[in-house]
Amino acid sequence: MKNYPTIEDTIGMTPLVRLQRLPEIYNVGRGNVILAKLEGNNPAGSVKDRAASSMIRMAEARGLIKPGDTLIEATSGNTGIALAMIAAVRGYKMILIMPDNLSVERRASMTAYGAELILTPASEGGMEYARDLALKMQAAGEGLVLDQFSNDDNPLAHIQGTGPELWDQTSGQITHFVSAMGTTGTIMGVGSYLKSKNPDVVVVGAQPEDGAQIPGIRKWPVEYLPKIYDASRVDVVESIEQAEAEHIARELASKEGIFAGISSGGALVAALRIAQRTENATIVFIACDRGDRYLSTGVFK
Repeated sequence: MKNYPTIEDTIGMTPLVRLQRLPEIYNVGRGNVILAKLEGNNPAGSVKDRAASSMIRMAEARGLIKPGDTLIEATSGNTGIALAMIAAVRGYKMILIMPDNLSVERRASMTAYGAELILTPASEGGMEYARDLALKMQAAGEGLVLDQFSNDDNPLAHIQGTGPELWDQTSGQITHFVSAMGTTGTIMGVGSYLKSKNPDVVVVGAQPEDGAQIPGIRKWPVEYLPKIYDASRVDVVESIEQAEAEHIARELASKEGIFAGISSGGALVAALRIAQRTENATIVFIACDRGDRYLSTGVFK
């Protein structure tokens, strides 16, 4: 039996699962395969475990932080939960700032790991307000902001981990990579790695339609656009309606037995669109977290 030093060492090597029923229901093109990368199988339940671990480990390696220090981060949920887990393992105090309109499951998960949670009024600007507050707290000397939106160690986690895993799991046959876009660390890192292996891999991003509120997917104002994002490295951007992301998330659970979150539904909407207009493709989408994180929202009723 293989032993792992800490729970952090179990991050990665998540399953890649072929969809069986939905491709037929949604009339995908001939010869297409749609595969779900089940990032909810990470120990804190999402793809953000990878970036959180990378940002803390690399900050330690550079001598920027040491156990006992206070870390601060603005989050819509998954990154905060992942950071709280790793802070517990490595001995940091974690302060997380989150808009107050996000699910109670995410709040409870953060505090269960011992993080201090600051809720900000969604009416004051949501994540943008939370990001500004985190930087103000850092300027006041209250802790270090890892800043997932501008930290190159976010996409680095996917250049070193998720990308190579997908290349190996598909035996290099992947033709399309689909990811929701929030901080954009996943799509930047995985896309960069896959393009280095095969420049013809098509990188597809899912963003919300104007007015859509899809947890984990954002269309940022220009002044808040993540600094790690490079639009030239995304070949196709699909705009997703909130209702269709929620519907497909329910379909993914009830037709495929994959209980994933709403942003996963958004990524799958984009993957299905790609599959309907191409043939003989191997399309991978990121199922970035677990659906039980959203039960209180009523989406799965």
